[in-house]
Amino acid sequence: MKETSLYPLRFEPIYQYRPWGGRRLAKLLSRPLPGDHLIGEAWMLSDRHDHSSVVADGPLKGKTISQLSVEHPQQLLGDLSGHFRRFPLLLKFLDVSQRLSVQVHPSDAYRALIPAGDTGKTEAWVVLEDGPEARVFAGLKAGVGADTLRRAIASGTVVDLLADFVPKPGDVVFIRAGIVHSMSDAVVFEVQQNSDVTFRLYDWDRLDPSTGAPRALQVDQAMACIDFAHGPVGSSTPLVQETRPVLREELVACDQFGVTRIRGSVPFTVGAMRTPQVLVCLAGSSRLEYVRGSCALNKGEVLLLPAVVGECCCRPDGVVDVLEIALPRNRWPR
Repeated sequence: MKETSLYPLRFEPIYQYRPWGGRRLAKLLSRPLPGDHLIGEAWMLSDRHDHSSVVADGPLKGKTISQLSVEHPQQLLGDLSGHFRRFPLLLKFLDVSQRLSVQVHPSDAYRALIPAGDTGKTEAWVVLEDGPEARVFAGLKAGVGADTLRRAIASGTVVDLLADFVPKPGDVVFIRAGIVHSMSDAVVFEVQQNSDVTFRLYDWDRLDPSTGAPRALQVDQAMACIDFAHGPVGSSTPLVQETRPVLREELVACDQFGVTRIRGSVPFTVGAMRTPQVLVCLAGSSRLEYVRGSCALNKGEVLLLPAVVGECCCRPDGVVDVLEIALPRNRWPR
């Protein structure tokens, strides 16, 4: 039987209830939100055992990314094949209508705190929408140590120890593992390691509407992996790579992933030879042309470009705003 060649892959969103969520993703995504409950996250690309993204269209419709990783490893990952047990990133839209819990994620170095088969969690947010109460809390204020933080947790005054700023659309916030953080009243796109390991320090004395009870805290685990030496985190300054024919800015470059933002109204190249890339359309619409065909890329959509697809031409219909997400070639986690 002839093997089906991979093509740019669009997946069904996986919607996640969160007590801090809302309904604002309905105007961003092309697929309707389920029910009428609080949707905090839409997972657009997830290769996890409990939530594996399902291909939305084309000959491979109905297949999961986990299946494709097993059946077409070379086509999917190219030069990275054999270096990952699963696709190493988890990509999502977040609607943080209420305050996100004050939390921290461990780095890969804290193996004793990470469940088997999982990883640490470094992440980045690209701010898409800000409400009147928008706030980013990222990093501890200078001089805050473990004893001071424990006392603040006990007294419910943790927020007084957090560095914070008012975000605006277009801002980029890079949250390395070990950085205490929270957020409120904002819609963001999140790029992160493929991990769901979160340790909550404080949840604003909130009761989960779905249970009527407070959510569990993991204070000891959180305290064990906080980077107390790091200090406040603000909005990152993009590195401009080119201004013509389109504006291309490097937003994040770290060991776990790279994020580039491309804005323009004329055709531009995306994708890479022999390695996968991911495209996220934040505004506008375009046509993506690749060697065997073409497909649409519209606002709120995410496309995985398998390694076999290689470089593509993105032809905008007006002005588009696209993120291109890469896996660094110099790091091979297992």
